[in-house]
Amino acid sequence: MKALLVVIGLAAVVGIYGCATYNGLVGADESVKQHWADVEGAYQRRADLIPNLVSTVKGYMAHEEKVLEAVTAARAQATQVKLDVSKLSDPKAVEEFEKAQAQLSGAFGRLLATSERYPDLKANDNFKTLMSQLEGTENRINVERHKYNESVQTYNTKVRSFPTSMVAGIGHFQAKVPFKATTAGAEQAPKVQF
Repeated sequence: MKALLVVIGLAAVVGIYGCATYNGLVGADESVKQHWADVEGAYQRRADLIPNLVSTVKGYMAHEEKVLEAVTAARAQATQVKLDVSKLSDPKAVEEFEKAQAQLSGAFGRLLATSERYPDLKANDNFKTLMSQLEGTENRINVERHKYNESVQTYNTKVRSFPTSMVAGIGHFQAKVPFKATTAGAEQAPKVQF
């Protein structure tokens, strides 16, 4: 009788541990998804602001059409590349999303460099406001990517830690892919020359 009670007690402890561990993994997975939605929201904010910036700049530099077209094309491509939360474990899907966003950043950088040649444009209040909004948006993107990477680290640690990894394997929880710098030379500070 005592042996049966011990077996039942152990089974209850293992069952409670398994349920608690599974629920912890679900919570961590949902946190990753929520942080990913925040990253997408920050990128969407940037994509929404860019047409206003391009419209403002067009009035001042109509002959710089190639730069404006490149920004518009990069924005269109960046908004076309979507990454569903179910693919956050696929490194190629994450890399494709990161590359599209990097192309937009590069085109935007060329637009800013071109705007340096137009002092009247830089003095325009609409341009100043949009630039301030875009700077804030870029900061938000960095903050949201950082939060996403932190939640991925927490989640991946749980998924890979023993004995949680056994429950993760049974529950089909897979490691997620963190953001990485995809722009060549992003790890080096840019050189500013006047």
